[in-house]
Amino acid sequence: MVKVKIVSWHGVASWTWDAQDDACGICRQDFDGCCPDCKMPGDDCPLIWGTCNHAFHLHCILKWVHAQNPRAQCPMCRRPWDFRAS
Repeated sequence: MVKVKIVSWHGVASWTWDAQDDACGICRQDFDGCCPDCKMPGDDCPLIWGTCNHAFHLHCILKWVHAQNPRAQCPMCRRPWDFRAS
């Protein structure tokens, strides 16, 4: 039996969003990346789910909701848009 002594170790991790789709239905950018308004993925560009279970980048859905009159609808299923409670 050979013994190995570990001198240093560098852990590597990756993450993905747990969404039904691979890309935002508004900007069509991958969820593993970020929306066109952001430079880096992560906390500044989280995914937001609606009560209909569709997910979008935070900045994309906020622009969409503010552009809709008088009542915003989900861009995917056209149900009334409501943010899902976390």
